Amino acid sequence: MDLEASGFGPQSYPIEVGLALSNGDRFCTLIRPHADWDHWDTSAQGVHNITRDMLMRHGADVHEVAAQLNNLLAGMTVYSDGWVVDKPWLIRLFHAAGMEMAFQLSPIEMIMTEPQILLWDDTKIRVTENAAIARHRASNDAWLIQQTYLETAAGHVA
Repeated sequence: MDLEASGFGPQSYPIEVGLALSNGDRFCTLIRPHADWDHWDTSAQGVHNITRDMLMRHGADVHEVAAQLNNLLAGMTVYSDGWVVDKPWLIRLFHAAGMEMAFQLSPIEMIMTEPQILLWDDTKIRVTENAAIARHRASNDAWLIQQTYLETAAGHVA
């Protein structure tokens, strides 16, 4: 799982969530800001190239996004390589939706071996370059995390 957010600080909130599922499917949706979410950081916008206007026009309601995630992930443990920021954003999403998460989010390091951790950075760079993905989006990032995990698990070296 990967989330994009309105900024980098404690007032930021999730604006996009992306998944790469074990069956190869991907899920991605923009999130319309909840009524009391007003923080916006233009430097974050420069990273993800998603404007607040795009979210207002094309984003799904927080209730809809939370329900979709629960339906897709019920009972699962999902992994993030940015857990320290993704988890608070996910909590903020579900709190705004007034729903409980039906799945767990865990740091990907919890399932990695030491050799995988040592290979991670170089492998992720190579996977990213080989994929040649033009847009920085949450589902692309989730897929890159998944592929990097699989390659490091197989012991591939750049």
